[in-house]
Amino acid sequence: MEKRDYYEVLGVEKNASADEIKKAYRKKAIQYHPDKNPGDKEAEEKFKEAAEAYDVLSNPDKRARYDQFGHAGMSGAAGNGGPFGGFGGGGMSMEDIFSMFGDIFGGHGGFGGDFGGFGGFGGGGAQQRRHRGSDLRVKVKLNLKDISTGVEKKFKLKKYVTCSHCHGTGAEGDGGTETCPNCKGSGSVIRNQQTILGTMQTRTTCPNCGGEGKIIKNKCKECSGEGIVYGEEVVTVKIPAGVAEGMQLSMSGKGNAGKHNGIPGDLLILVEEEPNNELIRDENDLIYNLLLSFPTAALGGAVEIPTIDGKVKVKIEPGTQPGKVLRLRGKGLPSVNGYGTGDLLVNISIYVPEALSKDEKKALESLEDSDNFRPNVSIKEKIFKKFKNWFD
Repeated sequence: MEKRDYYEVLGVEKNASADEIKKAYRKKAIQYHPDKNPGDKEAEEKFKEAAEAYDVLSNPDKRARYDQFGHAGMSGAAGNGGPFGGFGGGGMSMEDIFSMFGDIFGGHGGFGGDFGGFGGFGGGGAQQRRHRGSDLRVKVKLNLKDISTGVEKKFKLKKYVTCSHCHGTGAEGDGGTETCPNCKGSGSVIRNQQTILGTMQTRTTCPNCGGEGKIIKNKCKECSGEGIVYGEEVVTVKIPAGVAEGMQLSMSGKGNAGKHNGIPGDLLILVEEEPNNELIRDENDLIYNLLLSFPTAALGGAVEIPTIDGKVKVKIEPGTQPGKVLRLRGKGLPSVNGYGTGDLLVNISIYVPEALSKDEKKALESLEDSDNFRPNVSIKEKIFKKFKNWFD
């Protein structure tokens, strides 16, 4: 199924402010919240769709990538769903959504007293807080060959990983934690406040346990109760074909581990394109500047030009003029969206010798009065029109 435009999902304009986006998401989240639509799979999918749209549009970096590249900038490959995703690869659960965007609902998943008392997903109680690990950023340098076919790259990442001693709990042994007595394990507390409209209820994070619903009695000796330690991991990243300089891809769950078995961050991969000595990139097209000798331009022949896959021969017609462009279809780069492949454009210029021998000079002087060596008006207009188009 084709993904809908994120602005369309939230019902906002493309120039909407951060506050407008937040309000629009809150409205959609309230409309499609699972507690208001029990058993309604369509409402649940719209709830997740709105959360995905908000995740991208509320983040300035993600929003800028989305505005420039669309869904391709979020997913890395059209319709792939693969390892890349603007919303963690599309695999976030309801708990993840409530954990990340709990402030939108007035607590960890609940709407608060002013929205009819709907609680968190799955039973009316607030969701316990889950820590989210921070994102990691790496740069990957790609040549045109890598970009044309896609490539697999391996990174050895220094990062926070789950503590193997306590398995991420932060506690020493099985009995190292206990239910928070302040919130009774819910992770949040309800406060009543008197206003001119009556008593208002607000749900806030429990200050005693930080929203986790439990307290560590005996901290793990390896991680000091954090549930994470500094280590390393080798990650294999599949870079899709057609990416461009400055594009940023994200790999879900490969960033720093979250404390106490929380949500891992993402790995963000920034694409850097290595310059090519012969070919120039223009979006999906490639450009090669061919400098012909005068005899070849006049007599015709065959010349070799470079492509991504090696050299190929092209035919030069007799009387080829400077400014002529040869188009080799399909010899460019593929679109990251999967919509076709660009061309290789060969711009032709003609080399005029800077110095001549006596015999060369004499040979050319003998041809100076020939009608074939005198440019006519139509040829002049044709050549300079092509050069003019380069600057329009």
